[in-house]
Amino acid sequence: MGRYAQDPGGGDFQQAPVGTHVARCIKLIDLGTQRNEYLGEVSMRNQILVMWELCNEMMETDNGAKPFIVSKFYTNSLNEKASLRLHLAQWRGRDFTEAELSKFDLQSILGAACMISVIADEKGKSRVGGVMKMPKGQVAPEPQNPKLAFWLDEFRPEVFEGLSDGIKKIIQKSPEYAEATEVVDRQEKLPKRGHFEDMADDIPF
Repeated sequence: MGRYAQDPGGGDFQQAPVGTHVARCIKLIDLGTQRNEYLGEVSMRNQILVMWELCNEMMETDNGAKPFIVSKFYTNSLNEKASLRLHLAQWRGRDFTEAELSKFDLQSILGAACMISVIADEKGKSRVGGVMKMPKGQVAPEPQNPKLAFWLDEFRPEVFEGLSDGIKKIIQKSPEYAEATEVVDRQEKLPKRGHFEDMADDIPF
């Protein structure tokens, strides 16, 4: 499914503050089809990871102050009960048209501003509780982090290698990753144009 829609990396880190924050989407990562198990039932779902920079909320790091980043895993679906559809509709301030539901380009939300509701779960960890449209007249600062999109159906090895090890391990479990890397391997094994230069005189046109 990838780009069109019908807890990254471990370690100790500061939790984003609970509340509603100005944010911009900075990363869209296609995770492919993942195996999920809940109450003994196994399902296979195409998933994406969306990451936002909280523009006005800073944390102290060894390299100085950096904005908090929050993320959420979504099933890549615009079904009427899907969380992705609900959050995108709230973000846009309107629901989808029939035409949009047939093929909505997720790339369009990369860099887009919104309001993010951050809540704390039962373990005290920050989670994205909701995504909302920016209030009229309010402008979000440009993100400090670079924007990035990774799509398995537009596989780019250099982008994949730049992802965190934890995210790469998730993606590598998907059948789409196996298919994408097989295609890349086949392309790399094709004879290069220069290999046929000695045959030029034998080709009539």
